[in-house]
Amino acid sequence: MENLTEDDFLNGQVLLIDKPLGWSSFQAVNKLKWAIRKKFSLKKFKIGHAGTLDPLATGLLIICTGKFTKKINEYQGQEKEYTGIISLGSTTPSFDLETEIDETYPTEHITPELIHTATTQFTGEIEQTPPVFSALKKDGKRLYELAREGITVDIPKRKVTVSAFEVIKVDNLNVHFRITCSKGTYIRSIANDFGKALGSGAHLSALRRTKIGDFNVDIAQDPLIFADTLLGPEVNE
Repeated sequence: MENLTEDDFLNGQVLLIDKPLGWSSFQAVNKLKWAIRKKFSLKKFKIGHAGTLDPLATGLLIICTGKFTKKINEYQGQEKEYTGIISLGSTTPSFDLETEIDETYPTEHITPELIHTATTQFTGEIEQTPPVFSALKKDGKRLYELAREGITVDIPKRKVTVSAFEVIKVDNLNVHFRITCSKGTYIRSIANDFGKALGSGAHLSALRRTKIGDFNVDIAQDPLIFADTLLGPEVNE
């Protein structure tokens, strides 16, 4: 990264970032933007990400600079792979750990066989309702803003494609999974619907994006390490 020049960033770079837990995608972009602008004393500089990750999710974030920001839509449309944990027996309003558990459900009837069978309901083209706690807009406001104000809105279902839903292991009430899916798929919604399919409830308790198209998180950088490499740790502090 230290060998990249000002012209390299302006002409266009694809930067693979491993977004840390608790960071918003906007924070990750801003960290890189700050480091690049500081390094080259740039006043105007184009930079953006291809596909939001929730603060409670980690993993691959594609960030484009300069002229490559025109490629953002192309990267956003590519198939994505996630790993994570669905916790059975309880639900939350946000379908993940952003909000507190609001209801609990029986789980005694759930067997490993039932879990594996239920995954088949969520492969191929499926319909899902996005979470009320999401960044989608309704009448110009983000859904999560309306949800925090206690305003109930009707959210239309959308069709998405799940090409793989693999159960890696079942640890007590925690289902470790790998899902490959199309743009616009909410893994939180799959977790919520998965609980219903089991005759219980469920929520997403961990999520990591591992691939976008041919890009893999294995070669992605922590945004802090990126800034350290570009500027030197003493500057970044």
